[in-house]
Amino acid sequence: MNVLIYFITLAPLIAYLGVLLLPPRAERLISRWTLMAALAHLLAVSTAAAWWLYQGRSPWTDLNLVVYSTNDYQFIAAFHLDYLATVFLLLGSVLFTLVAAYSSVYMHREKGYGRFFANIWFFYLGFTLTVLAGNFETLFAGWEVLGVSSFLLIAFYRDRYLPVKNALKVFSVYRIADVGLLLAMWMSHHFWHANVQFSMLEAHVLVREHLAGHQGMAWVIALSVLLTAMAKSAQLPFTPWLPRAMEGPTPSSAIFYGSLSVHMGAFILLRTHAFWGELALMPWLVGGVGLATALVATAIARVQSSVKAQIAYASAAQIGLIFIEIALGWNVLALVHISGNALLRTYQLLISPSIVTYQIREQLFGFDPNRRSYEHRLPNRVRSSLYVLAVTEFGLDALMYRTLWNPLKAAGRKLDFLTVTGAMALFGPVIMVFVVVLLRPEWIPPALKPIMPYVAASIALVSVLKAFAELRHARLAWFLLVMNHSFVALAVAFNSRLDVPSTLLYLGGIYLAAFVGVVALQRLRRLEGGIDLSRFHGHYYEHPRLSFAVLLACLAISGFPITTAFLGEDLLFAHIGQEQLGLAVLFSLSFVLDGLAAVRIFARIFLGPHAKTYHEVAYRSS
Repeated sequence: MNVLIYFITLAPLIAYLGVLLLPPRAERLISRWTLMAALAHLLAVSTAAAWWLYQGRSPWTDLNLVVYSTNDYQFIAAFHLDYLATVFLLLGSVLFTLVAAYSSVYMHREKGYGRFFANIWFFYLGFTLTVLAGNFETLFAGWEVLGVSSFLLIAFYRDRYLPVKNALKVFSVYRIADVGLLLAMWMSHHFWHANVQFSMLEAHVLVREHLAGHQGMAWVIALSVLLTAMAKSAQLPFTPWLPRAMEGPTPSSAIFYGSLSVHMGAFILLRTHAFWGELALMPWLVGGVGLATALVATAIARVQSSVKAQIAYASAAQIGLIFIEIALGWNVLALVHISGNALLRTYQLLISPSIVTYQIREQLFGFDPNRRSYEHRLPNRVRSSLYVLAVTEFGLDALMYRTLWNPLKAAGRKLDFLTVTGAMALFGPVIMVFVVVLLRPEWIPPALKPIMPYVAASIALVSVLKAFAELRHARLAWFLLVMNHSFVALAVAFNSRLDVPSTLLYLGGIYLAAFVGVVALQRLRRLEGGIDLSRFHGHYYEHPRLSFAVLLACLAISGFPITTAFLGEDLLFAHIGQEQLGLAVLFSLSFVLDGLAAVRIFARIFLGPHAKTYHEVAYRSS
């Protein structure tokens, strides 16, 4: 079984690397390699499922891969196979194989043929890691891969405005899900006083023993998991991201945003159900979110003019019903519902281009003006009000901007007086003072010692807010991202004893990424002149290597698992006490906004319509 699980986990990575090594225009080679790898993965998943059934359906857990270890901390790559993982793996492998075969023909003669197949393999790697994860740390690694690959797939038509813009919107919601997951990981360390494995959650006696006297900690974990599930599964108020994700190619919309990715929120609720189900009011909250989403999304779906948007909102409504089933404890029914919804939405999205033709023909030759729907039974004023609300999507998109993104940008723009040299002149001396005080703790008045971590964490948040809102200088935004991580490390050092190896593990990956980014941006500045962030420039067209280098640097500086900063991120959270919820929230916001700002820098500089008029430019609304 161990060999099978490791193969299932690593096969998508091998297939992804194989696609990268093949010529990007060699369609036959790429499609054959993809189909061969997909069929091999499907066979491995089927064999593992059959072996699991033969062994009596007992959960299989592997905890042997210790990635990093200190005296009081371990980062373990854990894998867990049970009925939940088996169903999702079978569903994912079947759908992926079918859509891969469909895509080999559908994407014929697309400029990014090889890039598309590389991206879907990258996404499938994240899906497999998430489903097979045996603890929060491994799940978070897969979660990050899902987020980044989703951004790349939605922005597949990277020379157009709307796909890139919507990719940033979807990625921003995914980062909100990351906040919940980070807080759940942090509080779980304190709740269990160990690296919690999902298999432990099935021990009801053990869970109830820990819940006794620790209800507050349990609620923090449960609410964080619910926030993650709501954002990932497009539940209220995050529902509008799902139709925006349909800007990518139809096969990727079908396999991921219609079936696999959008059900990851339900998956994490099912994975942790044995824990949060013990809290009396938590099932009511989950069911309430699902019911509200089912009603609102159904109303919005009925007035959509785009077939993809209609399918997206219908899928969100069904997932709302799945949330209700999970809240009631009907986990088996929820799994059946997930499988049916995923298969149906995949089919609907794959045939959506044909459906448009059929609907036009029906309207021309089979239109019946007397056909009435159940809404006609409502009073005219109620029906009209409901119609306007549904057409405007109940103002959900505007609500997110008004209550979250606009206030953050407004706070960042209050520092518009900063320039590159001004920021260095301001933050450089402040860091030096903090380091000196850190090395001489006796110089700090006793009354100030408890608040020093909060001061450093607040400065980190201010830095990343300015980077997030910066519209003029890319180098200034990049410098502020580095300052954010530096002050986060200082906050942890003030909060606990200075752990030099852990700090170096974290900052080593950050500063390496920062150096690569500075060199690449400086090179681009010499080639193209000043780089502002007020628009999309599309420089990928003429500078693909610089584009790739900056993308890697942005991923690394945002904590993506390609440098030691990913391990250090979890390690830093381990140094936050269970009573320091405010500090944990400051850290989470800093990490999330840091990732958003970094990806925004990459998108603004390298994606979108090309700034030079001698290149072909797509219309803004295409």
